[in-house]
This record gives sequence, structure tokens and C-alpha cells, in this order.
Amino acid sequence: MTSTHAQAAGSARERHGTRRRGRRSSTIGYWPYLIPGMIGFTVIILIPFALNLYYSLTKWKGGMSKMRFIGLENYENLLHDSAFWLSFTNSLFMIIAMVVIPTLIGLLLASALFDYIGKHFTSGVASFLRATYYLPQILPISVAGIVWNWILNAESGALNTLLRAIGVAQAPNWLGSTSTALPSVMLVLIWIQIGYPTVIFMSALERVDPELYEAAELDGATWWQRFRAITIPQIKPETFVIVLTCTVAALKVFAPIYVLTRGGPESSTLVPSYYSYLNFFDKSKVGYGAAIATVLTIVIIIVAVAIQVLQNRSARREERGF
Repeated sequence: MTSTHAQAAGSARERHGTRRRGRRSSTIGYWPYLIPGMIGFTVIILIPFALNLYYSLTKWKGGMSKMRFIGLENYENLLHDSAFWLSFTNSLFMIIAMVVIPTLIGLLLASALFDYIGKHFTSGVASFLRATYYLPQILPISVAGIVWNWILNAESGALNTLLRAIGVAQAPNWLGSTSTALPSVMLVLIWIQIGYPTVIFMSALERVDPELYEAAELDGATWWQRFRAITIPQIKPETFVIVLTCTVAALKVFAPIYVLTRGGPESSTLVPSYYSYLNFFDKSKVGYGAAIATVLTIVIIIVAVAIQVLQNRSARREERGF
């Protein structure tokens, strides 16, 4: 009898030890998968950011020139740099062109494709139109820049040729005038960006329960009432994703400015990323350019965290039922 109890106790200890070893092995087993990501994050993001932060505290022309530590002098100079503040002011227009307008138009296009085109025609037509809207997003910016430079050229551009044909005597210099350069760049950015929210919203609409629309339609709700009461609340998570990713892209936009205007004329289209590039390479002011890049990074982090906090608060309110 005693031996039987001893054997049972031994078996229980073995099972308990096996469970503990299993928990330890399962916990340890996840960490090796994180190592490549941690190495990549350290090499690609953390180390370059730390070096950039250090360079921003120095005065250095790059190359083999002497590097001199000057502390926060570059940041103090930024406070009195009108071009720096102008670049961030222009970033607000970039947000309008890459976030606000494309999100609104993309939502309307996605709703039209999903509610009308997809139901009254075939799904293939809706898919083709969706791919067409997304095409500018995957088009190389150099190709898009060549096309839009041809369209907006003051002398031989397609747009001004059309305007002269209909009787406009003095066609605008779209990319060469301080009054039209920024709106022209915004137009190009809207054209590039509009397909991204359209595709995301189309995917979001496909997961909405169709019975909600059917019940609302039976109750006599119009399309706009269904859109406002059902569609918008149901696709709120995707809306936050679009706003977050597009806002970050707008704050760090570089390639369209580089291809179309190089920040001109008279800095009317200057943005922080291109202003940092100018100081890094054209003016050989590496420390000053690094300071601009550091400030831009901090602003992007603050904006991203703020949008994430708003999303979490919205989700908690929905869970509580109000």
C-alpha cells in the first residue's frame, strides 16, 4: 500500500515537472524568433538614429573634415530659421493633400464601387476600377514625375496647351510660380495617394455584415442614412490605420518634392525632409541637417502616438457601449 502511494506521488511529481518544463520551453521557444527582428531594428533604425542624434550636436561638413561638438546650438538656430518653420507649415498642406482629401474621396469611391458598381455590374468591373485607382500608388515616382512635369510644363505642357486652345491668353506657370507651385504639388499627391484608402476601405466594407444594410433598407433608410449610421462606424479601425500611415507619409514626404520642384520656387514647396537633404548634401551642413531630421522624427513619433491613443480611447468607448 505504501509503495503504491509512493509510486502515485512520484508520478504526480513527474507530471508536474514535465508541465513546468513544457511551460519553460514554450516560453523560451518564442524568443529566438524575435532575435532577427531585434537585430534588424537595431542596425536599421536604432543605430542610425543614435548617430543622427549625435551629429545634430556637432558642426561638421562631412567627409574628412573636422567634427566639432557644439551642443544644442543647431537646435537654437532652428528656432530662428524661417525656412525651417516654413517647411513645417508646408507639411500641413501635405497632410491635407495626402490624408484629408484622399481619405474622403477614397471613402466615397469605395462606397460607390461596393454599393453600386459591385451590385449593378459585375465584381470584375469593381475590381478593375479598384486596381486602376491604385495604379498611381505603385507607379515609380520618377515616372510619375516625368508625366506630371510634361502635363504642367509652362511652355509645352498638355494642360497649358489645352488652356490656350480654349482661349486662355496667359496660361499659369504651374510649377514655377510661388502662387501655383504648392497647389500643383498637392494635386499630384492627391492623384498618387487616392488609391490607397480606396483599396483599404473596399476591404473594410467587405467585412461589414450585409444584414445590417438589409434591415436598414427595409426600415426605409436612404443610402446616406445607411452610410452615416452603419458604414462609417463599422470601418472606424481601418480609418484610423489610413490616417496614421498617411499622416506619417505626409510628414516625411520627399520624392515628389525632389522630382517636381526641388523645394522651389523661393522655398514655396519646401518640406522638412527635403530641407534636411539640402543641408546634408548641398550646403555641407551635416549637423544642421541632422538636427532637422531629429526634430522631424520626434514630431512623427508624437503624432503617431497621439493617433494611436485616440484610436484606443475610441475602441474603449465602443466596448463600454457609448
